[in-house]
Amino acid sequence: MTGADDTSGALDLGTVLLEFRRRAGLGGLETARRAGVSQSKISKLENGLLRASPEDVRSLCDVYGVPADEREDLIGLASELKAASRLSRVVMTRGAARLQHHIGQLESKATLLRSYQPAMVPGLLQTRAYARLVFGGGLSDEERDAAVDARSIRSNALDDETKEFRLVVTEGALRWQAGNPQVMVDQLDAIITASRRPNVHLGVIPWTTPVEVFCTHAFHLYDSAAVLIGTEIASAVLDSTDDVNVYDELFDRLDLVSSTGDEARRELLRIRSDYQLLGR
Repeated sequence: MTGADDTSGALDLGTVLLEFRRRAGLGGLETARRAGVSQSKISKLENGLLRASPEDVRSLCDVYGVPADEREDLIGLASELKAASRLSRVVMTRGAARLQHHIGQLESKATLLRSYQPAMVPGLLQTRAYARLVFGGGLSDEERDAAVDARSIRSNALDDETKEFRLVVTEGALRWQAGNPQVMVDQLDAIITASRRPNVHLGVIPWTTPVEVFCTHAFHLYDSAAVLIGTEIASAVLDSTDDVNVYDELFDRLDLVSSTGDEARRELLRIRSDYQLLGR
């Protein structure tokens, strides 16, 4: 079973579970209460955004009163999907604009978005001037403009206060001068402004902070359902529970050593001041 088949299978299973819930005459909230899970999880299972485990299916079948023969078929399908996810769980996306649209879809469905960046400003916080430099290499003007437009649209997600954003960036990423000092001054101003949003938790890891955790690549978590990892030529979306758990734990360790709140803003202002001096 390919990664695409796996996703399709999760959606098919979710559709069946939705039909059984409707037959039982239950709403999502009541189903969640009886199953001992969140309403959000029920919704994600039914929409194929989260793969139902055999245990999830067994619990919901109990709630819905599904007949024994159909129950075993559904549990069997969940077991097959779980086994297949271990074999094929990576979806590669190429093309700058296409990738931005793909990421935007993941972001629109998630309520908790976490991002770690050791090399550049997190995409959601990038100014257009900074983003144009990021996408400048190897792209035509048309392709670059399309990618920048798509990234700018993504940043609108910050306006949705039902979503929580936890972003961690290293000082090294902020010291990587994109274009010229003024671009970086404007970029740091944008980051400081975003950090004051009630739904944005920004962490900065100063170079002076001693650490015992090492992660050389960026990654982005969407709830606890998927993680996106970028390479120079493509980006991979991993959605196996084991893989996501690794990055859940890694993000927590990175978040723990970061400076946040007013302390983070002091670090940002310090870096901004250095760029102002450099630009004189």
